[in-house]
Amino acid sequence: MLTTHPFDDDKLREECGVFGIFANTQAAAITALGLHALQHRGQEAAGIVSFDGNRFHLQHTMGLVGDHFSSEAVIAKLKGGQAIGHVRYATTGDTTIRNVQPLYADFEFGGFALAHNGNLTNAQTLRRQLVRRGCLFQSTTDTEVIVHLMAIARGGSPVDRLIEAVRQVEGAFSLVALTSDAVIGVRDPLGVRPLVLGKLGDTHILTSETCALDIVGADFIRDVEPGEMVVLDKDGVHSMRPFQPQNRRFCIFEYIYFARPDSVMEGTSVYQARQRIGRELAREAGVPADVVVPVPDSGVPAALGYAMEAGVPFDLGIIRNHYVGRTFIEPTDQIRHLGVKLKHNANRAMIEGKRVVLVDDSIVRGTTSKKIVEMVRAAGAAEVHMRISSPPTSHPCFYGIDTPEQSKLLAHRLSVDEMRDFIKADSLAFISLDGLYRAMGEPKRDPSNIRYCDACFTGDYPIALTDNLDSPPVEANAVRIRA
Repeated sequence: MLTTHPFDDDKLREECGVFGIFANTQAAAITALGLHALQHRGQEAAGIVSFDGNRFHLQHTMGLVGDHFSSEAVIAKLKGGQAIGHVRYATTGDTTIRNVQPLYADFEFGGFALAHNGNLTNAQTLRRQLVRRGCLFQSTTDTEVIVHLMAIARGGSPVDRLIEAVRQVEGAFSLVALTSDAVIGVRDPLGVRPLVLGKLGDTHILTSETCALDIVGADFIRDVEPGEMVVLDKDGVHSMRPFQPQNRRFCIFEYIYFARPDSVMEGTSVYQARQRIGRELAREAGVPADVVVPVPDSGVPAALGYAMEAGVPFDLGIIRNHYVGRTFIEPTDQIRHLGVKLKHNANRAMIEGKRVVLVDDSIVRGTTSKKIVEMVRAAGAAEVHMRISSPPTSHPCFYGIDTPEQSKLLAHRLSVDEMRDFIKADSLAFISLDGLYRAMGEPKRDPSNIRYCDACFTGDYPIALTDNLDSPPVEANAVRIRA
């Protein structure tokens, strides 16, 4: 069976996206629109929970936001002036409806819903402890650990219980939570995953990216700071700091690939960052060429930057089909070979007889890159040079990005020359780690003051991997997140 879903490409998979809004009569509809804007962060499932002053209302669905939440009848069921929502790509837990977020629980203080972007690196350790205490888990997600930690907390308000819970977890997390009288946002102490605060009239919003504010007409106020908890209630916005301060380590791959290019993260335009990366790539690894071609769509801004810096024409030498759904075709070798053309097709008029530079954001397993190079050659390219706007991805991510196990990462198994031979390109080059940092405004990667999480390139994991203690290099670089 051949799966040709557009998000089944040989790419790192996005994590999740969250959205929360307080005090708006159209809370559910606005949340659904925000989730539409965050669809790139998770295409597997979506959910919204609202509160109407008396009752909580839940809607969960497998699939895309628009397949369920575009219905007026569905939105009408989500009554109330406050809501939170979530789009999911599973990095932990099974692909089943019971794992769709936001998770909901009834506590002594009332109802509580929680949505999470990231991954907890001590979730299995905590889960075993909680099960021994008699906790009954209803899902296989790491997020549910937080709910049970709240349940056994020493009492107090929902905010107090949530603080006690998140002080016990390790990993990367941006959370939005819903209670009967507040929407709460929390960001882990290193700020690995994004979370921003916005305002729509008198309404405040918490969400993963600024593009979700744009789609609903809200203004961006600021990033939620690493280690900050923000509470939205009838009295406005309240900020507190439940963690000890630590040096921030924002995920650098958000700029390379994950975030939407029209978002602004940590004060930096994602689109402009990708163009700068492309320019730096051209300075480091330029090659005589006739045309620069992006691998659509994520390679476009970097390819533009490369072309501008190199003084080589930019053209859409590969056209992407944006309307590919999930199809199932008889699994013959011939059909499998043709599968990539359902998503990408060479634009022969732009590449025939030319020396082509292909620009993409990453190489994971290498299978798609190999097919793309083959396709461009078949369309008549005289030479095919592959340039990658990230360093080689040689280590898995444990902080909310779904990556293959390390043995399946091409850069872990092969040298750059061997990778070039594997994808059958005339040349292959990646931006250097220092070059990536220069594109982000740093002179170089300074080991004594590392600003970003770049573990997928370096193996320098900034947060302890408690559930993976059999990996000595991880422990050597780990910093436990504790209050």
